[in-house]
Amino acid sequence: MKIKKKNKPVLTGKKFSVFDFIYSIRVQIFITIFLVLLVPVLISNIFLLNITKKNYIEQKISKLQAQNTMLRNCILSENYMDNMDSALVKAELNRLANGYDGRIEIINNDFIIVTDTFALDENKTSISELVMRSMAGDSVSVYNEEGHFLEFAMPIVIVGNGNVEDNGKEVEDSKMVGALYMRYSTEDAESFNQDLFSMAMAIDVIVFVLAVLLAALISKYISIPFKNADKTLQEITAGDTGKTINISGYTEIRQIGEGINHLLDKLGEQEKSRQEFVSNVSHELKTPITSMKVLADSLIGQENVPEELYQEFLTDIGKEIDRENDIITDLLSLVRMDKEDADINIATSNINDIVELTLKRLRPIAALKNIEVVFESFRPVVAEVDEVKFTIVVSNLVENAIKYNVNDGWVRVSLNADHQYFYIKVQDSGIGIAEEDQDRIFDRFFRVDKARSRETGGTGLGLAITKRIVVMHKGVIKVHSAENEGTTFTVRVPLKYIDGEATNNKKNSDTKKNDTNLL
Repeated sequence: MKIKKKNKPVLTGKKFSVFDFIYSIRVQIFITIFLVLLVPVLISNIFLLNITKKNYIEQKISKLQAQNTMLRNCILSENYMDNMDSALVKAELNRLANGYDGRIEIINNDFIIVTDTFALDENKTSISELVMRSMAGDSVSVYNEEGHFLEFAMPIVIVGNGNVEDNGKEVEDSKMVGALYMRYSTEDAESFNQDLFSMAMAIDVIVFVLAVLLAALISKYISIPFKNADKTLQEITAGDTGKTINISGYTEIRQIGEGINHLLDKLGEQEKSRQEFVSNVSHELKTPITSMKVLADSLIGQENVPEELYQEFLTDIGKEIDRENDIITDLLSLVRMDKEDADINIATSNINDIVELTLKRLRPIAALKNIEVVFESFRPVVAEVDEVKFTIVVSNLVENAIKYNVNDGWVRVSLNADHQYFYIKVQDSGIGIAEEDQDRIFDRFFRVDKARSRETGGTGLGLAITKRIVVMHKGVIKVHSAENEGTTFTVRVPLKYIDGEATNNKKNSDTKKNDTNLL
């Protein structure tokens, strides 16, 4: 993909999406902060309202029980159940009924209501559940939350000494003379609770407004780096690849920015490499054609050209055609191997035989420069490789070691293996490679010494093809060199070829441990 730089990038418009808006980081942060601020307040208010109401009712029950006990004692002390005429009892009845907004009934042991502060049910029979239970000797209290009232029922018992037992139970020689039924309104508790609820609602509204404001401000502040990054990415997407993402603040977003900047640098390097590759391809393909054109024009421009000159020129044209064919062939090979689904025919192969056969073919070329080629095998090595492709690896490395060597030099090839990988090392006594060029020698068409490369031939694609084949075998190739001292290439390839994710995971865990063996 070609990335073009533009002075004024045009940002591509984004179609509005409710889904994208809801799942934007700003909205998510807003919702999170809003809920964190509001929910605890709501829960605490509900809890406090319930606890306050419960405590208020419990305190009122306790207070009324004490008042009821005092009334019962007054009834007994005034012998009210016998004469029904006591100013003190009547005053106490009125005080409690009016003071606590209630209704009090005194019931004799025949379940007849003898006194009713409402004067509605006197001389009527009362057989309510609470009265029945109190006649059985129990003191009962019930809170009816829906009806907003409290009910009490207490037995009126005369004991032998004229006192009532503390727990309200009949004792030996005691006499049940009746029951006391009381019903008090709890509207005051409901009013109190309503006031608290109103206060809580006011607090909730204030907290709600503050939560909205704080959540909006904080989410806006937090989302600023993300918006800046998004804006920069849009500009980069529009074509302004010269931009970099400069983000300060959060560690995670800084790391993302650094990662994107690193990716942009890689893309820039790839674009530069691509442009250089296109330029090199054009140059390499044009050079033989130019040479052939010059040779052909030279022949056409001369009359009565000797046959020997024709043969010489045609021989040179043939060489240029062969060179053009080699370049195209190597380019096609690289294109095929660059595909993700590139074919690789893996089979169990004897690596010793591959190396020996390759060296046997190349020794005559080395003999022309009186270069000694030595093969040292530490052990027999059998591995799963594509034999044809891997032969190209060995051939290219050894052929380069011969081409870029000195007369009367040497080339040493060694083969070794451990339980997981096998290693091929190719050393020479040649001209070496400058340190600044070592990172680029696997680039396509890159030549350390272009003038010498023309003399020795080649297309400038050999090492690129070699590295690609090694990578296809899940291997690694390393170079170590010094000018005028020689060069060493080391190849590490797994003994067993494993395709897929398993290879990647295993390679990540083993790379550091085994990379030291390459040098």
